[in-house]
Amino acid sequence: MASINERYAVITGATSGIGYELAKLFAKDGYKLVIVARNQTELDSKASEFYSQYQTEVVTIAKDLSINNSGFDLYDEIKAKGIQVDVLVNNAAQGQYGQFVETDIQRELEMVQLNIVTYLVLTKLFLKEMVARNSGKILQVASIGGKLPGPLTSVYHATKAFIVSHTDALVNELKDTGVTITALLPGPTDTDFFRKAGMENTTMVQEGSLSDPAKVAKDGYEALMSGDASVISGLKNKIQVGMADILPDNVAAKMVEKQMEPSDKGQ
Repeated sequence: MASINERYAVITGATSGIGYELAKLFAKDGYKLVIVARNQTELDSKASEFYSQYQTEVVTIAKDLSINNSGFDLYDEIKAKGIQVDVLVNNAAQGQYGQFVETDIQRELEMVQLNIVTYLVLTKLFLKEMVARNSGKILQVASIGGKLPGPLTSVYHATKAFIVSHTDALVNELKDTGVTITALLPGPTDTDFFRKAGMENTTMVQEGSLSDPAKVAKDGYEALMSGDASVISGLKNKIQVGMADILPDNVAAKMVEKQMEPSDKGQ
């Protein structure tokens, strides 16, 4: 088995938010990084930061993972560089706010491509390698939305429910191997996600308390390294998921809907 300073971690969506904070944790622990995002300039900036701060090798790959076949292309590019991936972090995701009958279907298809299809491709291809050598770790950044009905963000919640369900099944399939897979379920977190999804003026964002992405990343990183099946980051999020588990679906949906309503503070 390679020593830790010879191990590579691949992190998608690594230039901001939870992905950026996770990249810092891996770099601090001596992992070499493959960071993936759309913008090459942002990637170069983060690579320079990680190298100067942690003296770790950083490979940058600029790729829009919401495009068809981008997951296969990313895998091929990493393989062409001769890199063995010891940890995969599927973090990149996007959302969209609004009534389903009014939202943009093309944007939703891109969301499904990024949040599910690319996730599925990368998990499949790298997991096969990990199982073959009986070592490796995968962190799937899901959401507590994967445990809750999602009025006004229905497609996003559905994509995260896919990840939660799929990861739960893989935990069982991998139980007799040296490979572990972990689902990280954050709640609303202080990242650029809400601006991109058009959710800045919701009650959840304007009046709620958003989680610190560094704390969320730390929870996920520690769970990953411990080989835990999943972790819900934050006490209030654990409580909300616990309530949703015992409430009727229509009541849980109403609870989420109230959080998603426009806030007077955002006007």
